[in-house]
Amino acid sequence: MEEIKVILVDKNDNEVGFMPKTEAHQKAVLHRAISVFVVNKAGDWLLQQRAPGKYHSARLWTNTCCSHPFPGESNADAATRRLKEEMGIENCTLTQLFTFTYHEELANGLIEHEFDHVFFGVCDQNPVINEMEVLSYKFVNYQELKNEITENPEIYTVWFRKIFDRVKQLIP
Repeated sequence: MEEIKVILVDKNDNEVGFMPKTEAHQKAVLHRAISVFVVNKAGDWLLQQRAPGKYHSARLWTNTCCSHPFPGESNADAATRRLKEEMGIENCTLTQLFTFTYHEELANGLIEHEFDHVFFGVCDQNPVINEMEVLSYKFVNYQELKNEITENPEIYTVWFRKIFDRVKQLIP
């Protein structure tokens, strides 16, 4: 079976080609990604703990879901698709908050070099997790989350630590 391809982009997010996902992370080639943040109506953030079998950042806590758009797929469609595939959540309206680019080496030798589109939604639906993707989930208020990241940053993904404060500034 052929590996999923990611969309390679330039620094302005213009598509420049495709590459198998693992190769893009081995060679640190800039590619498009999506990150989704969901809060419930009480304002608690829905986090997931990545499954043990994930190819990087396994067992780390992170935002509600994240992934890469397929070639030909819009960023918004990819965000909605992955929210359903990873967390079993449907009918959650997502809006794009911002984009950012980052380059970070991961513990297993892979490198994240992504042009990330960050989406946000409000939903009270409880997740029905895909155990191939997600080990666990929790709802947490922002101040508890901020304290936990300060005290134990190593249990959170690198991209999540980079952007959670910015997300907080932009959400109601």
